[in-house]
Amino acid sequence: MSFRTAAAALALCCTAPAALAQTTRQIQAGYEITFVGMTGFRIDFTAKYAGNRYDIESHVFKEGILKALTIQYEGRNRAWGTFGPQGMQPSSGSLALVVGGQPRTWLAQYGQAGLVSQTFNPQWKPTPKQAIPEDKVLPSLDPLSAAISVGAAGDAACDRTVPSNDGKRRIDIILKKIGTESPQAANVAQAKGDLLICDIYTKRVAGEFYDAPAEAETDSQRPMRIWLARMDETQLRYPVKLEAKTFFGIIHGRMLYFRDTVQ
Repeated sequence: MSFRTAAAALALCCTAPAALAQTTRQIQAGYEITFVGMTGFRIDFTAKYAGNRYDIESHVFKEGILKALTIQYEGRNRAWGTFGPQGMQPSSGSLALVVGGQPRTWLAQYGQAGLVSQTFNPQWKPTPKQAIPEDKVLPSLDPLSAAISVGAAGDAACDRTVPSNDGKRRIDIILKKIGTESPQAANVAQAKGDLLICDIYTKRVAGEFYDAPAEAETDSQRPMRIWLARMDETQLRYPVKLEAKTFFGIIHGRMLYFRDTVQ
């Protein structure tokens, strides 16, 4: 389990189903991820809703000692689309990463059939073993759109498999419900009603992976645990806490702030 993987899990955010379709609103939230008491990652996101349209952005970056002692990492994701009678319909999703001074951007565009167009910069040239088959690309979602689909499910957020794709790696994100917890027990006073507790596993499907399969298999036995809460009067579920076990200790994630502005 890595800081980067935990950051991706805590970025499971929210979306606006029919309950929000008649409003214009903006939601802002911030998170921190720590390890043995040291700040590691910070995540900020902004979700804008206008009628049945959504436009959501997230920003992930390192802080503190982790930033000083490890390779540079910064990521920006954006996802936009609409809501209709059949639920969420993504239009596009993008990511912009800088890892060790090397930038990479990827744009996914969607149609009714699924992910139909991709733009890479720099151009990705996978080996035959790294290529992602078309039938695995079509139903997949960019990381932020995948996360949105979880929050949109509300009380049914757990017990599902979400096909995620970052342009180079296609994975399945598998959520399993563990139980519920009261706001008092979870120490999340702002939550409205009981929190869902889910374990999150990941399964490699295809793409460019560099760590050994044995490491991935070990990770599968150490799921991340995430707490999802209702923070407003809608049925949306937001991540508010995260725990991920590693060989060296436990990674903790928590919500720092939540702001909901109706215009």
